[in-house]
Amino acid sequence: METALEVMVEHTGQSKPSRTMVIERARARVIARFGPEVVPQPSRATAFRVVAELERRHPLFRLSAKRNRDIAERPKGPYGKLRPTRPGEYVLMDTTRLDVFACDPLTLRWVKAELTVAMDWYTRCITGIRVTPVSTKAVDVSAVLFQCFPPRPTGRDWPRGALWPEHGIPRTVLVDVEGAVGPGLASAPLVPETLVVDHGKVYVSEHLTSVCRRMGISIQPARLRTGRDKGPVERFFRTLREGLLEALPGYKGPDIHSRGEHPEGDAFLFLDELEAIIREWTATVYHCRPHSSLVDPGLPGLRMSPAAMFEHGMARAGYIEVPRDPNLAFEFPATKWRTVQHYGVEIDRRRYCGPGLPNPGIRSPFDGPVMGAWPFQVDPDDITRIYFRNPDTRMWHTLVWEHAPAARMPLSEDALAYARKLAEAKYRYPDDRLAVADLLERWNLGLGTTLTERRMDLRMSREQAAIPLPSIGEPDAAVALPSVRRALGQDAGLPGISPGEATVEEGDDDAADEEPFDEDTFYADALEDV
Repeated sequence: METALEVMVEHTGQSKPSRTMVIERARARVIARFGPEVVPQPSRATAFRVVAELERRHPLFRLSAKRNRDIAERPKGPYGKLRPTRPGEYVLMDTTRLDVFACDPLTLRWVKAELTVAMDWYTRCITGIRVTPVSTKAVDVSAVLFQCFPPRPTGRDWPRGALWPEHGIPRTVLVDVEGAVGPGLASAPLVPETLVVDHGKVYVSEHLTSVCRRMGISIQPARLRTGRDKGPVERFFRTLREGLLEALPGYKGPDIHSRGEHPEGDAFLFLDELEAIIREWTATVYHCRPHSSLVDPGLPGLRMSPAAMFEHGMARAGYIEVPRDPNLAFEFPATKWRTVQHYGVEIDRRRYCGPGLPNPGIRSPFDGPVMGAWPFQVDPDDITRIYFRNPDTRMWHTLVWEHAPAARMPLSEDALAYARKLAEAKYRYPDDRLAVADLLERWNLGLGTTLTERRMDLRMSREQAAIPLPSIGEPDAAVALPSVRRALGQDAGLPGISPGEATVEEGDDDAADEEPFDEDTFYADALEDV
């Protein structure tokens, strides 16, 4: 029995063996150690009963190989877990591949999607949601973390019970909560104190680490290959699959054995639509449904929902100091440390310049990784501009890329790198202006059909940016004058002219000469080229 258990333990990290092979190897090892006919050998039936008894001590045959490895890696003694005592103390973040296909808005073909969420451990409230095509980047994880501070607004037709009140009001202001009306928030606003993440590449990146360092957030990585360290968020993924994704078109099941014959043929939800559905289901169903794990030690029989647990945490922990900086979003893009030259700032062979940039001779007061360097915030999804904060005035300034006019649209970092690669293979002396123009012409002609270009197009085709950066600077004072606005037709109170009439232009064509509009046949050939 000892030798058979030894053989079973050796197969923990290997493929699942059969019971017969374990018995034969145990017999051969016993004979090699003690000699033939020294240790009595059991019969075949007895050997199978012994192996079945050892299965309770070390599972190897009944469960899957992955589950057997998880059981074998359990600690030998009793172990505890983190116990949050207030909202925002521990925030869990994780990414999973969704069990449903989404639709590519460029080629109208199915594409895989990933979901990144942030969950408050104390209340089980989902404070951040982000659906990304193909793979998740560090900027997407940073965007989910940013949603914890100013949550997204709610939908227009959401029920009143799914709305969260505005927080972050100074304590000296007295507000009638019952009389306050507004659009509300889609999730609970929190200030994370500690992030519990795994060892994924996007979670241990310098981008997320620098954001947490600036915001004063601690990072506590989970143990390697230990999913139970983030058990609540893993359970949310299962609840999402069983409660929502199974009812959506394009559902493909949790594994290959559960997949239908052609699940990709039913997908018609775009990525932004899929994210909106998940966000609404989380706010209207998940946050309002009682959870068995949300209990009050004083009332063990009471089951509370995440929304009720958040109110309980507010009453227990007190006021939540939510930052009220309108320019808080600039703290979440990637930080690049560069020195200031006479031509501006150079980042990855891109030169930026603009007002508010310090002079080259001024010494940097920052103690960064590069001597004499200044920090600049760079959005990987739009490299046509970067952002700089003056340490003296605390004002943000926008620096524009020298070839930004040639792009005519937001240009991602991956798109520029790919454009440079194409230009180097085509031209002898390529530059960024020529590379961007050539890439845009390639996309306009419909030649961007490679996997790399599809991934870049998918990220650029999203309706909302990862981090909604506010506009810097005040509007022109002359344009803001009431008389100028009336002259330009921007004022809704124009005397004698309604807002709709101010922008209508009458053409020379006679309306009677136009063909009648038929809704049934107008879009009949819209998808023939596709």
